[in-house]
Amino acid sequence: MLILAADTSGRHGSIALAQCNPDSSCEVIEIAALEGGTFSAQLVPQVSALLAKHGFTKGHIDGFAVVAGPGSFTGLRIGLAVIKGLAEVLAKPIATVSLLQAIAVAGQSEGKVIAALDAGRGEVYAGEYEVNQGAANLTAERLITRSELIQATASSVVVTADQSLAAWGRAQGLRVEEVELPRSDAIARLGWRKILAGEMLSSAELDANYIRRSSEIFAKDNSGH
Repeated sequence: MLILAADTSGRHGSIALAQCNPDSSCEVIEIAALEGGTFSAQLVPQVSALLAKHGFTKGHIDGFAVVAGPGSFTGLRIGLAVIKGLAEVLAKPIATVSLLQAIAVAGQSEGKVIAALDAGRGEVYAGEYEVNQGAANLTAERLITRSELIQATASSVVVTADQSLAAWGRAQGLRVEEVELPRSDAIARLGWRKILAGEMLSSAELDANYIRRSSEIFAKDNSGH
């Protein structure tokens, strides 16, 4: 199946085409970079150009994977609007992927990890995951302060793509693993796993996840984990 993935959550973004298989593996055909600040002008032409370059039309797309957050309000809205429009016209499934989940999977650590991104103003986007063999199961995602991050990481590794946050965390004595910011090829793979698992959205259900502030550092799920 042909998967189109998009990430417009940051200053720069990308799209990717991947040929994915029932065993959950994906062969990435190509990744195309998107320059920050011009997503609205670039995204649709870049999608068309990428498809045409490899002999595809939009009718060949079998599913979509898109970053739903956290990130830039405007960037996320543009990416989601384009994917929503294509999925609605083509009647194809959409899988949303958290950028924090992609960061958690990008690390080498397994077990309980906290994926973190700087949110500015002394705050951090933090996602607590159980990572096992390339899969990351969400416990909770929150917007927390840096001091709360210290409290939350007593038994966890912090995985981050922010160099400054990594340096700060190490200075605080945290166990920190710094990774490259995941690109849309990673989003395609995670999205495909979700599609196989039936974790899909309709175009009407698609929305951004900006991750709001919570009074709790990490809420426990219903199973108590």
